Amino acid sequence: MSMELVLISGMSGSGKSVALHALEDAGYYCVDNLPPELLQSFVELKLSQSNDKVAIAMDARSAQGLPQLPDQLDRLRKQGITPKLVFLDAGTSTLVRRFSETRRRHPLSPGAVTAERQALGQDIEKERELLGSLRDQSTVIDTSDLKSAQLQSYIKQAIQAPEDQMTLVFQSFGFKHRMPSDSDYVFDVRMLPNPHYEKDLRPLTGLDEPVASYLQKMPEVQQMQQDIQQFLERWLPLLAKDHRSYVTIGIGCTGGQHRSVYLVEALAKHFEKKWPTVRRHRSLDFRGRFLQVSQEFLAVPAAS
Repeated sequence: MSMELVLISGMSGSGKSVALHALEDAGYYCVDNLPPELLQSFVELKLSQSNDKVAIAMDARSAQGLPQLPDQLDRLRKQGITPKLVFLDAGTSTLVRRFSETRRRHPLSPGAVTAERQALGQDIEKERELLGSLRDQSTVIDTSDLKSAQLQSYIKQAIQAPEDQMTLVFQSFGFKHRMPSDSDYVFDVRMLPNPHYEKDLRPLTGLDEPVASYLQKMPEVQQMQQDIQQFLERWLPLLAKDHRSYVTIGIGCTGGQHRSVYLVEALAKHFEKKWPTVRRHRSLDFRGRFLQVSQEFLAVPAAS
């Protein structure tokens, strides 16, 4: 019997509970804070009970067992079970704010509740170092600016991506909000003509036809698109040979509303004929059209 196994890890306060709830809604048997040394025996137990969809959360709360995790994962792969590894991250300032608001104790804090923001920041950086190797193996999702519904949709993308092909994530964002940390490549397009300065285009977005028509007429925009396409066409095949499951390409403009959104749509349309392709627009409001996925490869249901 085969099993779909999802391993959720990441920084404390990054949204693992939200991720587990999304997976539970998708029909997964979910377990939080399973000690890594019990992973092998737990999976065997679930297989014997005919549980074919299992999601497990592991993090710094099980710090002592984390060094055993690579061997545990290798054993599972030899048994024909390939876990999907998803790592949730967030900026240090965001994590400090979340802990301060909830008054929860950080798992690496020696005291009761960390009151000093400086001490809490030090605990977070220790956790980053502890989880660094696990992050490098995983699909990374930066949750700093995400609403719960957005994170749930991102999780659904990760678990539904085909295992035998690399998935491309084209992600627009605004530098004035914050550069997302989950991008493998970032292209700055702030030097391009800005529809913000056109009165009729200012309230629109790069998803709207008038903005797209305006940018399509700009030689600089077309040159930027061609340059990014040529770069990716050169290096994506080598990344695929390196067994990468996800590659996230960030396109950033000032506000994440016009230029970056337009280029994400154009680039995704170009590459979706060959690769499973996901579009994300981080700086736009979460609407029904916020998440668009290449239907040739993926079918991601809209988040409730």
